[in-house]
Amino acid sequence: MSECTHDCSTCGENCPSRNEPQSFLKSLNPYSSVKKVIAVVSGKGGVGKSLVTSLLASEMQRRGHRCAILDADITGPSIPKSFGITEKATGTDEFLIPVTTYSGMQIMSINLILENDTEPVVWRGPVIAGAVTQFWTDVLWQDVDYMFVDMPPGTGDVPLTVFQSLPIDGVVIVTTPQDLVSMIVSKAVNMANMMKIPVLGIVENMSYFQCPDCGARHEIFGDSKVEEVAKTFDIKHYVRLPIDPVVATMVDAGEVESVSGEEIAPMADAIEQEVGL
Repeated sequence: MSECTHDCSTCGENCPSRNEPQSFLKSLNPYSSVKKVIAVVSGKGGVGKSLVTSLLASEMQRRGHRCAILDADITGPSIPKSFGITEKATGTDEFLIPVTTYSGMQIMSINLILENDTEPVVWRGPVIAGAVTQFWTDVLWQDVDYMFVDMPPGTGDVPLTVFQSLPIDGVVIVTTPQDLVSMIVSKAVNMANMMKIPVLGIVENMSYFQCPDCGARHEIFGDSKVEEVAKTFDIKHYVRLPIDPVVATMVDAGEVESVSGEEIAPMADAIEQEVGL
């Protein structure tokens, strides 16, 4: 076989470079360690994806795992506020240092390196995707058992970059009960399947409101679709999260780590079961 010229137009059909799939995975810096990476995705915005990411990471941290959150939602970062983080990330000549929460969780978000939290990120897709990749390669992630990646909504440039660049062990899909959203969730499931990444479960957020007086459940946004969608795609695990004003107040106050993990616990169980250390 002749030496490769790196000019694909001169290659035959049996060239190994043509037939072998190309890997786009990026390596961590040599000082970092991340064992498992879970992406939290949604087909559209406004379904509570960042809330679910925060709840899952907090619950896994409570269980004794060393957890981290990579906030890949560059244009709509909300993770720092949920954890009450006001300080900025620091760095050295070699890497960025993530901010650590009071429970020891490591966080990296674009808001932690912007001078002003309200400064808009007016970047084109490739630049945003590059920033997300750098959060993986250029941040000092110390002895992380589970990293949760808060993905931007949809199936565009950044989700594709994350799926190709990071060693994703599984995805958790967040939805709400509306028919339209359930249809969009199908797109997210299909994208994960196309990338050969297992879907660990579905979280239906804002699934119902439980009356504090009588205990009755009211499905404000319509009948739940999560069981139907899970069966359609042969997904074993799903969770329904209620509308809870107390949780909303705690998250707004930066106290998400203090929210009870009872409701999200079954999904944490699924992660330990499916991709456990």
